[in-house]
Amino acid sequence: MELLLTLSVAIFAGLMLSRVAKKLKLPAVTAYLVAGVLIGPYALGALGVEGLGFVNHENVQSFSLLSDVALGFIAFAIGNEFRLAQLKKIGKQATIIGIFQAVFTTIVVDAVLIGLHFLIPEQFPLEAAIVLGAVASATAPAATLMVVRQYKAKGPVTDVLLPVVALDDAVGLVLFAISFGVAKAVSAGSVDIISVLVEPVAEVVMSLLLGFVMGAIFTYCERFFHSRSKRLAMSVAFVLATVGLSKISFTIPVGDGIHVAFSSLLVCMMLGTVFCNMCDFSENLMDRLDRWTAPLFILFFVISGAELELAIFKDITIVAIGLIYIVSRCIGKYYGAGISSRIAKCDNNIVKYLGITLFPQAGVALGMAMKAKELGDVGLIVANITLFAVLVYEIVGPALTKISLLKAGEIDPEGKVSERNK
Repeated sequence: MELLLTLSVAIFAGLMLSRVAKKLKLPAVTAYLVAGVLIGPYALGALGVEGLGFVNHENVQSFSLLSDVALGFIAFAIGNEFRLAQLKKIGKQATIIGIFQAVFTTIVVDAVLIGLHFLIPEQFPLEAAIVLGAVASATAPAATLMVVRQYKAKGPVTDVLLPVVALDDAVGLVLFAISFGVAKAVSAGSVDIISVLVEPVAEVVMSLLLGFVMGAIFTYCERFFHSRSKRLAMSVAFVLATVGLSKISFTIPVGDGIHVAFSSLLVCMMLGTVFCNMCDFSENLMDRLDRWTAPLFILFFVISGAELELAIFKDITIVAIGLIYIVSRCIGKYYGAGISSRIAKCDNNIVKYLGITLFPQAGVALGMAMKAKELGDVGLIVANITLFAVLVYEIVGPALTKISLLKAGEIDPEGKVSERNK
């Protein structure tokens, strides 16, 4: 009973607060995140009434399955942006921007934080600076996608944005794995080539391969049905199956062993990409799936808001380092996107506004931060700084994305939004 009540309260709170956000001309995503904070462990949940809100962080974590599924559907939807017809127009530009800005951001943040380490070596270890540089490369595809959908954004910036965000996370995973390996080597005093180079490449390749295979099977199976409802059900089944399979990990017995894991985001993106390019009725089906997943996405963002660790504000050192991290990351994203957009000879609006739309950060970065906990005390510092940054980015990021797309002329200035997102 308490479980169902909590879910209903989460959806209700998110929807009602979205009315307030509309009056304030803020994206609905921001409202959902704030709603999560308000019914989370630090507000309504603090009353300890089961079913009225999220009473503690263990309670929030019990809904992690919903978050995993929601991220799977979000990644699947982003795969829709990789249609070959569209990639012929923007593929080269998106690839240049996606890779360059991610690497540039990592270099900028690493340079700033390593410099900070030499100023306060006792409070801020070198390993934490190295790992945080890679964490900085990741962008939140969920918040970006929701803002684009809510305001029905269309134009050059939007066309490049979603493929860049998708590619950004793939590059980010490789950068993180390499940086994490380097950080472990610094701690241990020896370099493990397998964990630094082989495993991250294996994760990306295996994830794309699994997504391709699942996409091909999915497309084949869809052709057995002509009913829209059955095709929709088949789509849901394959996204759920793909998310489940992406949780598998194993070790290849080569040398000391090569650990192979999958990125659910990359697997589901490839699932969507293959399906959208192989299936002739995919566009209509993706639109119907978009409507079906609306409550799931609301729950995802409300739960994300409830997960935010507000107690971090008590640690002045973490807040100070977090602010430096946020500023340096924003500089890296803004100028990295701007420089690479000029190199790729993009539209002037892309040069001016794309970087700001890449500020949001959440799921992928948090996943990296949780992985960093394997470094012990250093990992805890990385996790806390990332949590603080996500708290700021998730509240402010969607609004900045909206403003950028508005200034680029890709959102109706009168504020008209999609009927299904009102």
